[in-house]
Amino acid sequence: MKILETYQTFYFVGIGGIGMSALARYFNASGKKVLGYDKTNTKLTHELMNEGIDIVFEDLIDERITSLQKENTLVIYTPAIKVLGILDYFNENQFEVLKRAKVLGLITEHTECIAVAGTHGKTTTSTLVSHLCKEANLPFSCFLGGISENFKSNFLYNGSTYSVVEADEYDRSFLNLSPDWAVVTSTDADHLDIYGDKNHIEEGFRQFASLVPDSKQLFIRKGIEIGRDHRTYAVNEKADYYSDNLRMDYDKIYFDFHTPTETIKDFVWEIPGIHNVENATVALAILHNLGVDFETLKKAIANFKGIKRRYTKHIYKCSKIYIDDYAHHPTEINAVMGSIRTFYPDKKLLVAFQPHLFSRTRDFADGFAESLSKADELILLDIYPARELQENFEGITSSWLLDKVTLDKKEVSTLSDAFEKIKEKEFDILLTVGAGNIDTLYDPIHKWLNEM
Repeated sequence: MKILETYQTFYFVGIGGIGMSALARYFNASGKKVLGYDKTNTKLTHELMNEGIDIVFEDLIDERITSLQKENTLVIYTPAIKVLGILDYFNENQFEVLKRAKVLGLITEHTECIAVAGTHGKTTTSTLVSHLCKEANLPFSCFLGGISENFKSNFLYNGSTYSVVEADEYDRSFLNLSPDWAVVTSTDADHLDIYGDKNHIEEGFRQFASLVPDSKQLFIRKGIEIGRDHRTYAVNEKADYYSDNLRMDYDKIYFDFHTPTETIKDFVWEIPGIHNVENATVALAILHNLGVDFETLKKAIANFKGIKRRYTKHIYKCSKIYIDDYAHHPTEINAVMGSIRTFYPDKKLLVAFQPHLFSRTRDFADGFAESLSKADELILLDIYPARELQENFEGITSSWLLDKVTLDKKEVSTLSDAFEKIKEKEFDILLTVGAGNIDTLYDPIHKWLNEM
């Protein structure tokens, strides 16, 4: 932490990212001067500005930047940004410039760090662990990859004995952490633009797992080979920690939880999907090992409200259902669609999906086509490029992906036209899904359905 204590000003390049904004909130709450740049003004950047953080949306070197002094300014950047004049200015003028993951590692290295990794499930799991810590009144801080519905934020400070962090595998960022407790939820292929193939992804997770001291705890989803001693967890199969006897009652799931020595019956959980019961299982395992009693954990599990854009659901007077989700990988879309079909098997499902990244669309096109074909009707939005340039991915378009989808009712749309198209459709359930800026549809859709 000493390197951080020498700075009074923190400039974030890419401040609107979910992980970057959590760090910005941390320094802002610590009384530091925080400012930054992002390409797009979003709901999240608007919230940051309301909290007193100065943000610009143009790549310009103005007085706000030239007035900064390198001796007391730390520049923090996301590796998702490759080329930017502002970042070049800081490098050329010899400011201290650090990756987000490095700074997160510095903040948490003197805490008991609980790090949650995995290509799927890490946001729900880390947010749930944080919620359980809060309900148990443990002294902790958390840095999350989603907005907790309970906290209304992706950052919370409740002390510094423990820290809960979402360990991001992109750009091997999680190798900057010093985890005392760790979880690996999944090691499916993703970020092939960084890793190249599934073998290198799995090796990255093995390197992350090796960071956990032998005297601490490592929890791995049963079936994942991690190359060192660990505790396993699972659902509907025996493991060191597992849940079974799942029962559904309308929107609630009941399950029993097993430790190596005891069984605790009848946990109540409102977040749908067996994969989310898996996330709850490992969160309970961690808190049990931290010494929290099961009466406290039962109450905490029951009042967990989830994460924004992780199966955010509304039921309206008109009887229509709207679900919004961040899923951007075929496995995640399958999980969301599976949950919808389990709870509502006979209802007509309209899906509006925005692919995220040209490279991911290319690498998992067949998987996307298979998962999207489980809808009754599909509106496929243009690909959200994020850090990528379309000219580097000739022929990779939403129309190209749509041709692979086997539905009869399907079409491509721009984001700006999508809301009007949705209003023309007949459906019982609407699912908007994707990790780009499709979230801008949420408020107008919610308002429209509320007024029907």
